[in-house]
Amino acid sequence: MDTQQQVLRILDEVLSLNGRANAFDRSTHLLGAIPELDSMAVVSLITSLEEQLGLTVDDDEIDGETFATVGSLTDFVAAKLAA
Repeated sequence: MDTQQQVLRILDEVLSLNGRANAFDRSTHLLGAIPELDSMAVVSLITSLEEQLGLTVDDDEIDGETFATVGSLTDFVAAKLAA
């Protein structure tokens, strides 16, 4: 499973999208475009990414750009996994 597929799986699970994330691509907007992705969901999403993918995210690494699109989130996760 590639990084984007993992991110989409976790997005779908955390936000209870019932498979809607399967239709997302790199350009799909997230923050502000998906009602389920509010500030509390962002915290849950980060926690799930950390737990399921074994990465650590520091508070100062995150901003709105990270969650702008599927592509920006995938790139962030890929960079964390590569570190």
